[in-house]
Amino acid sequence: VQLQASGGGLVQAGGSLGLSCAASGVTFRTYTMAWFRQAPGKEREFVTAIRRSGGSTHYAESVKGRFTISRDNAKNTVYLQMNSLKPEDTAVYYCAAAPDLIVSRLAGEQNYNYWGQGTLVTVSS
Repeated sequence: VQLQASGGGLVQAGGSLGLSCAASGVTFRTYTMAWFRQAPGKEREFVTAIRRSGGSTHYAESVKGRFTISRDNAKNTVYLQMNSLKPEDTAVYYCAAAPDLIVSRLAGEQNYNYWGQGTLVTVSS
């Protein structure tokens, strides 16, 4: 199983950036896909998740209304559109996958079986 994240970079505060994560080796449409992030000196934290095909989306309070997760099952890819970025969004962003999770387990990184390599997002003030 491979998860390949891409799209990170440097952006000014208030700007937008899109991430993508291509999956292989899994029956993508049956998996919950998520994004986590880890800021310098901090623990990794949940950002957002989308349940399997046609499933619901869930967001951390800190990104609600600014970030949007989506998936294209035909392309085995999950996306994260980040708008109104803030310096505190600076982090390495990781995509993760798990056989479909119930809502109460979405935010727990221990519940995810597979992880991408991470992509750095830097938001300058």
